[in-house]
Amino acid sequence: MKLIFEKSVKGRGMQYLPDCDVEEISLPDCLKREEAPKLPEISETDLSRHYTELIKRVHGVNCGFYPLGSCTMKYNPRIDEEMAALPGFTGVHPLAPDYATEGCKEVLDTAKTLLTEITGMDDMTFQPAAGAHGEFTGVLLIKQYHDARNDKKRTKIIVPDSAHGTNPATAAMCGYTVVNIPSAPNGCVDLDALKSALGDDTAGLMLTNPNTVGIFDENILEITRLVHEAGGLCYYDGANLNAVMGVVRPGDMGFDCIHLNLHKTFATPHGGGGPGSGAVGCKAHLAPYLPKSKLMTGKDAFQVRSFAGNFLVVVKALTYILTLGKEGIPEAAKNAVLNANYLMRKIQGTFEPAFDRICMHEFVLDLSAFKKETGVSALDVAKSLIDNGMHPPTMYFPLIVHEALMLEPTETESRETLDWAAEVYRNLYKLAHEDPDYMHASPHKAQIARPDEVKAARNPILKYQA
Repeated sequence: MKLIFEKSVKGRGMQYLPDCDVEEISLPDCLKREEAPKLPEISETDLSRHYTELIKRVHGVNCGFYPLGSCTMKYNPRIDEEMAALPGFTGVHPLAPDYATEGCKEVLDTAKTLLTEITGMDDMTFQPAAGAHGEFTGVLLIKQYHDARNDKKRTKIIVPDSAHGTNPATAAMCGYTVVNIPSAPNGCVDLDALKSALGDDTAGLMLTNPNTVGIFDENILEITRLVHEAGGLCYYDGANLNAVMGVVRPGDMGFDCIHLNLHKTFATPHGGGGPGSGAVGCKAHLAPYLPKSKLMTGKDAFQVRSFAGNFLVVVKALTYILTLGKEGIPEAAKNAVLNANYLMRKIQGTFEPAFDRICMHEFVLDLSAFKKETGVSALDVAKSLIDNGMHPPTMYFPLIVHEALMLEPTETESRETLDWAAEVYRNLYKLAHEDPDYMHASPHKAQIARPDEVKAARNPILKYQA
């Protein structure tokens, strides 16, 4: 497929701009470009065909099963998009006067009220642009709390070895030393390792619950108690909230602050589908340090992003919450857990789960023994799934499970889809024993087979060169 720049023909284009209905202002020469921007010149017909061709190369939730573990790639109801497309929301200027933004303020205030209730927090900001930005903001709250108390000796953040990679990165960016603790054989936090790591230099703990292997840590109240007794604070990575929303609240587990991935848990487009929103909630003792937009506070305040953050993502999330209601939110979480356990048991007997116990919203397959037996790796299986019209699950994560495949079917998939997916896995298990070379060369039907991913990561081509 050619790039849009390769389809460009000098002098070709389209012009449908309406006549200007306001006074034209000419910029001074010092503000003008010295040369025209290098943009493609193309007809409307060719432009339409170009984007249609791109669509055919993309696998989204609207195309088929997308069980990307820890990412909650669930269907986004159309009503969410319709509400976010209302002119009163899309047409408002971020510097509009108060009287013109009352509806937007009500959206933020209502979303805050509902999400603090769901999470068990006391206050919330919607400024952070996405999950990692929310993490950064949340850990800065912890840092500010200790600094305000002149407790400068607290220089360490504890992070389990099963954590998302952003957790240690965030702690390091905030100036903390990261203390990594191992998981227990059951996949949860090793309490003895936690106790050994705690001290008067502990600033806090970053934890996901359910954790990255899809297990709810039954020792969570003991974990947060130990951290608090040591003088630290507890940060909740909200990446896996989809499994427990409306059922159990992080605030009741003992967490002091939390980030929410509104762009996945609350059904707005995720991944390449649109902007994110890493809303951050906190308990009252951290609220004085919470950055907020002027729209929420009515006055200038400390901010971590311009204006009110990705406001339209909040509109979609609020629509989702109001549509499902008090009964629908926990039902969605329970169905996510049901679907994950159903699919795990349907696959079991071929590919085996890393932890053979009831999971939450996701589960991890351990293909180590399977690879030794057949020579077929987790990567080979993932690539083979593409030929079957299914997006591969998350590969080789978490790092504590070798040859890992992490599946999260979400609550929006039907039983028929899960039965089909399990059958695909069973067929690939059989194929690996009969014709492993075929799987080594997969995918055979995709637009791109096996690119050099190491080269692409180390030497990305980010700019078109004529």
